[in-house]
Amino acid sequence: MPSFAVPRLFTAGIAHFYEGYYASKGINIVKGTVASGFDADANGDVSVVKLKDGRVLDADIVIVGVGGRPLTGLFKGQVEEEKGGLKTDTFFETSVAGVYAIGDVATFPMKLYDELRRVEHVDHARKSAEQAVKAIKAKESGESVAEYDYLPYFYSRSFDVAWQFYGDNVGETVLFGDNDPAAAKPKFGTYWVKDGKVIGVFLEGGSADENQAIAKVARAQPPVADVEALGKEGLDFATKI
Repeated sequence: MPSFAVPRLFTAGIAHFYEGYYASKGINIVKGTVASGFDADANGDVSVVKLKDGRVLDADIVIVGVGGRPLTGLFKGQVEEEKGGLKTDTFFETSVAGVYAIGDVATFPMKLYDELRRVEHVDHARKSAEQAVKAIKAKESGESVAEYDYLPYFYSRSFDVAWQFYGDNVGETVLFGDNDPAAAKPKFGTYWVKDGKVIGVFLEGGSADENQAIAKVARAQPPVADVEALGKEGLDFATKI
């Protein structure tokens, strides 16, 4: 079963593990090209995937993940837009009083990094909706509500492995742990260090407590004087914060 992927969150060290692990499960990752078309049989079912480099692959089923863009056209010229979304304040109210935008479509002030961002994740969709409802009810009752203070969070589970990521994936990367695809119980991760601080953490195979620890690190952004020492200390650095 061929699979196509592009680098985004995964560094070379992280990708090394999953490429080897998936290969051990019979998955062939095709790199250096993209799908350019499909052929179908007499019943209309896809039978062949054509690659841009000229190769063709037999197929029984094709799953296409192409991403998406927020649909803001309905509001064009009516509310302020920013970075591909509808610009909101920390309570998810748009430039039009009483009109709120939540989830993928909202570009909001991310307090942790002091900048406007748009986040595509179900975790943010739920939490931004909760924030908007709290803000609406608070406004009606004349009360106040705390600013939205979101910590970016992503995760995935497949086969017997599961990873979590918190924070921001920019800056210098520091790999820790054993990322050998053949490991019996793999546990490894990566820190992202920017301006002398840890601002993001990825962890594969972490326990509930360890995942909470890396989330705490990503929010606290502790200083790091020696990235080489950080790699040697590994997960212990996070559990001590």
